[in-house]
Amino acid sequence: MSSKPPRRHPASPARSASQQPLTATASLRQLLDSLVREQRSNQELLVSLGFALRSFTNLNRFLELVPVVAARLVGVEGALLVPFQGDGRLWADQIQMLPGVRSESLLQTLSQHEPGRSAGFGSDDALVLALDRLVQGQLGSSGLFATSVVARGRQRGRLYVFEPKGSLVWSDVHRRQVQLVADLTGVAIENDQMLQEARRHERVDRQLSIGAEIQAQLLPDHCPVIEGVELAARCRPAFQVGGDYYDFIPMRPELIGRRRERGRWALVMGDVMGKGVPAGLLMTMLRGMLRAEVLSGLPPDRILHDLNQLALEDLSQSHRFVTLFYSDFDPRSRRLRFANAAHNPPLIWRAQQRTISRLDAPGLLIGLQPEADYGTGSVVLEPGDVLLYYTDGVTEAPGITGDRFDEARLIRSLESACRSGTGSQGILDQLFDRLDRFVGADRQLEDDASMVVLKVREEVMLPSVPRSPA
Repeated sequence: MSSKPPRRHPASPARSASQQPLTATASLRQLLDSLVREQRSNQELLVSLGFALRSFTNLNRFLELVPVVAARLVGVEGALLVPFQGDGRLWADQIQMLPGVRSESLLQTLSQHEPGRSAGFGSDDALVLALDRLVQGQLGSSGLFATSVVARGRQRGRLYVFEPKGSLVWSDVHRRQVQLVADLTGVAIENDQMLQEARRHERVDRQLSIGAEIQAQLLPDHCPVIEGVELAARCRPAFQVGGDYYDFIPMRPELIGRRRERGRWALVMGDVMGKGVPAGLLMTMLRGMLRAEVLSGLPPDRILHDLNQLALEDLSQSHRFVTLFYSDFDPRSRRLRFANAAHNPPLIWRAQQRTISRLDAPGLLIGLQPEADYGTGSVVLEPGDVLLYYTDGVTEAPGITGDRFDEARLIRSLESACRSGTGSQGILDQLFDRLDRFVGADRQLEDDASMVVLKVREEVMLPSVPRSPA
């Protein structure tokens, strides 16, 4: 009996089954590799955007990247960024979009969108929804996703991603990725606006510093030497540039040495209504006009009358007025003549009587009306007498309790300082120390505060009259 050769059977089911899992494993591995590559690519895109946010000082360069990164992150062909300006208007110059068939017409439509030119557009939800509908209408049947660009609670724009070929294949991961790009964009826009604001402040600070320097140069940097008297002065502006003004002007500037010390001097204290740069500029203008008037040698009332006529037009255009106390002093006779344009009247301490009174004369503000008349007065100062010129920033200074320093406190402080027997600088220091204690060490003055102290020396003697020959 011969044996038959064994029949070949087709591959058994067990072998086929062992090959199928290998194929499925390879496919799964390929899928995982693809996901890892996509995740790595997305991470690199976000890292690039973060690097741009840290490195770019030009906002336009950063915003140009936003549509590119947003589109690649979610695998679509189109993206559009519509930023808003600080006041909520559409920022037409910074609208960014990936180039495409409809990009030119859409950008032109957005730039000409009339509601977007109004301040507050970005904070009106109804107008923003209308913007979304406008974009969707321009894109036709494209699938569209929109999200807000927000920074510090304020809407800074809208970011759109769209698929021109049809509906979006969308997921929650895609939504979060686009929102992350929008949030980084909001930070970039906010940082740029804060940088621009800081630069504006730097320019203003430079201008204020220059203005303060100019004004400091216009105010006397030291008190002049006038025979028979001591002078001390200080201006403490509430801002870098103030509206207070004081001056010592020789009425005959051509004199030098001892002749200049014995000559007549104009002593002036003024205040422009207002603070800051405008007040400082106006006071600079008044200073030039006044110095020219002093050279005329006219009496105080005529000086103020002419100054008012000269400054009236400029002051009326600025809607500001000036208070000014003008006086001239003759060291040989110790006579002080004065006129007042509604300024705080100076206080005079009479050493003989040990009393304080005001020096005042009728007169209107400089710049209030044409042909204003001014009264005049005069007084002869005696040895030991003290004269205090000041601005209303002193008496109007608020204390910790809310009360004003007022004239009564100033009079008591002046009386105490004069009774101490100190010189003019000591009196001035005591007055400012008293004011600082009243206001509070850590509190800023609300208005410019200026004081000038003139004290007649105790040893002053009138020049002797030569005897006639017998």
